[in-house]
Amino acid sequence: MTTTAGPGRPRLTEPRRPGQTAREEILDAAAELFTEKGYAATSTRAIAESVGIRQASLYHHFSTKHEILDALLADTVRAPQQFAERLAEHDGPATELLYTLMLFDAVHLSSGRWNLGALYLLPVIRSADFAGFRARRTELMDAYRALALRALDELKVPQDWAAPREALAGLPFRLVESVINERSDNMAGAHAPLHPPRLFADAAIRMLGYQGSVDALYETAQRLTAAITEDAGIPVAVEA
Repeated sequence: MTTTAGPGRPRLTEPRRPGQTAREEILDAAAELFTEKGYAATSTRAIAESVGIRQASLYHHFSTKHEILDALLADTVRAPQQFAERLAEHDGPATELLYTLMLFDAVHLSSGRWNLGALYLLPVIRSADFAGFRARRTELMDAYRALALRALDELKVPQDWAAPREALAGLPFRLVESVINERSDNMAGAHAPLHPPRLFADAAIRMLGYQGSVDALYETAQRLTAAITEDAGIPVAVEA
């Protein structure tokens, strides 16, 4: 059977991968191979074979393997970054806004079919080819930090705390991204996290000194997330 899933040459077989287009199928195959076999060990030919297309057809969608990796990495930060931008337009306690961002991001990192965050540590990510991705991730990190600093002011954390204030404000982002390591460590779970995503948001807000009800924060975050994602059309993952 011949199909035409997106631009490029007609497909000679039924799709093997999830996705509405050949491009999405290519990204899914690359995500699996990069995370399971390694980026350096994966060729564009192997990706094409996994999709069930010719290598030449793959180049109708991506000119290089670096371009495929960049597209995958962009998907890991695009929705959280858009969400953070919309969240910044809302008034309310910084503890609620920060918790909402952390919960959204933790769910996003937990729910992907493949653990793409594990690719962040690839040496190639430091090259100029991925400057755009690094800049977007830094913007997301800065949004975390700004909210964390405001939360510390609200919570009246003593300035003589053992951890410097700036360093403390950087920890929520790092703690949420530890979802990536947990998924990597779960050898029996097919990239699934060992704990529910809200655990990371709960732990991070407690780390900043929050003494109130995290259940109340969670309920507020769910309402705020629903309002933002519906209004802005931002895709929201289903919490594991």
